[in-house]
Amino acid sequence: MTRQTMTGTMKWRYRKQKIFFGGVRLAALTLTAALGGLLFFIFINGFQAISWEFLTQPPRDSMTKGGIMPAILGTIYLTVGAIAVALPLGVMAAVYLTEYAQQGRIVRAIRVGVNCLAGVPSVVFGLFGLGFFVVFLQFGSSILSGALTLGILILPTIIGASEEALKAVPQTFREASLALGVSKWLTIWKIVLPNALPGILTGSILGIGRAAGETAPIMFTAAAFFTAKLPGSVFDEVMALPYHVYVLATAGTYIEQTRPLQYGTILVLVALVLGIDLIAIIIRGYMRRKKRW
Repeated sequence: MTRQTMTGTMKWRYRKQKIFFGGVRLAALTLTAALGGLLFFIFINGFQAISWEFLTQPPRDSMTKGGIMPAILGTIYLTVGAIAVALPLGVMAAVYLTEYAQQGRIVRAIRVGVNCLAGVPSVVFGLFGLGFFVVFLQFGSSILSGALTLGILILPTIIGASEEALKAVPQTFREASLALGVSKWLTIWKIVLPNALPGILTGSILGIGRAAGETAPIMFTAAAFFTAKLPGSVFDEVMALPYHVYVLATAGTYIEQTRPLQYGTILVLVALVLGIDLIAIIIRGYMRRKKRW
C-alpha cells in the first residue's frame, strides 16, 4: 500500500468518524429540544392553574374547581409503597442471581424472563393486580393493592439495575474479605452492597418515575374517580394524579372548561416525580463520594 493510498484511507476514516459523531450530536440535540419543548408547553399551560387552593384543597363542583390535594397524597402513597415493595425484593433477587446462583441455563432463563417482564404493557399488570390482589386476596380497590401491583411492575427495572451495580463492584473486594475470614453473607452486606448502592439507587429512580406516572394499573386496583376525604388506612381507595388527568380529559362533561386543571395536574405530577428523583440523586451522589475506588 502506497503512502498516498494510506493517507486517503485515513482521511476517509476521519470523515466517517466526523459524520458519525455529528449524527450523535444531532440526535442528542433533537431529543433535548423535544424534551425541553414538552416541558415548556406543560409549564406555560399549567402554571396559570397553580395556586395555594389548587395544591391544598379537594376538587369540587364536578371537579371543575378546587384543588388536587387528595390526588397528590394518593400518588405519594402509591409511589412510596411501590418502592417499599420492589426495592427489597429486587435487591434480594439481584444478590441471589449475582452472588449465589450457579450460572447456567436456569439463571439465563430467569434473566430472559425478567427482561421480558420489563416490556409487558402496564395494563396486563393492572389486570393481574385486579384478579390477584383485589379479588383473590380480597384487599379490594385500595392503596395496598395498587402499591403491590406497581411494585411488581417496576421490579424488573430494579432487578436489572441492581444486578449491573453488583457486577460493577471489583471481585478483589470479595476475595480480600473472604481471605480475612469474613463470611460470604457478611461480605455482601458490608462490602458489596454499600459499594453497589449508587447503581441500585439509579434503578430506584427509574422505578419511581414509572410508578408515579402509570394509569392503567391503579385504574384497576386503587384509584377512585372522586373522593374528597384522605385515606385512613392502606385498605382505602385514593385519588391519583395520572388517573385524575385521565378523568378530567375524557370522562367529564366539562372537558374544555377543565383544560387548565389538566395541565396544572400534569405540571404537579412532573414536579413531584422530579422532586422524589432529586432526593434519590442527592443520596446517590453522597454514596458515590464515600466510595474508595
